[in-house]
Amino acid sequence: MRIGNQPFLLLLCAMLLSSCGLKPIYADGRNGAVSSILGQVEVDPIEGKNGWLMRNALNDRLAVTRNSDKLYKLVVTLDDQIEGFGVRADDTVTRERRTLRARYQLVELASGNILLDATAGSDAGIDVVSSEFATIAAEDTALENLSQNVADKIISRLSLFALDQK
Repeated sequence: MRIGNQPFLLLLCAMLLSSCGLKPIYADGRNGAVSSILGQVEVDPIEGKNGWLMRNALNDRLAVTRNSDKLYKLVVTLDDQIEGFGVRADDTVTRERRTLRARYQLVELASGNILLDATAGSDAGIDVVSSEFATIAAEDTALENLSQNVADKIISRLSLFALDQK
C-alpha cells in the first residue's frame, strides 16, 4: 500500500503528529512563564573554586538581572571528588575520574519553604601524564566542563518545575 494514493491515511497521520502533546518549555521567550520564574531565582554563594564556577554557570543560564525582585533562592552544595583508577605495575596512577555532584534546593524567599530538592552530577576521565602541570591543567579543565554540564542539568530541572507552576 502506498501512502501517496491514500489521502485519508495521510491526513490521519498529520492529525496524530500535530496532537502529540509536546509543548516548548520556553514558549513566549523572555515573556513566558518559565523564563519569568527563572529570572526570579537568586543563587546563593557556593564555597570554593568549584562553587565559584558553578554559581557563575548558573547565573549565566538564569539571565540574572541585578534590579529585579527575587522570589526564590537556589541553595547548592557541591561534592567534588578526584579518584585515581588506572594504576601501573609501579603503583603510578595513569587515569583519574573527576566527579562533581550537586545537591540543590529551590527555596521560596517569602515563606522559607523548600519547593524543590534534587541532585545533579557528572563525571569526566582525565589522563595522568608525566607533566604535573599538564595533569593539573586537565583537572581544572574537567572541573570547568563539569560545572557547565551540571549547571545545564540544574536549569533543565528548574525549567520543568517552573513549567508545572504555570
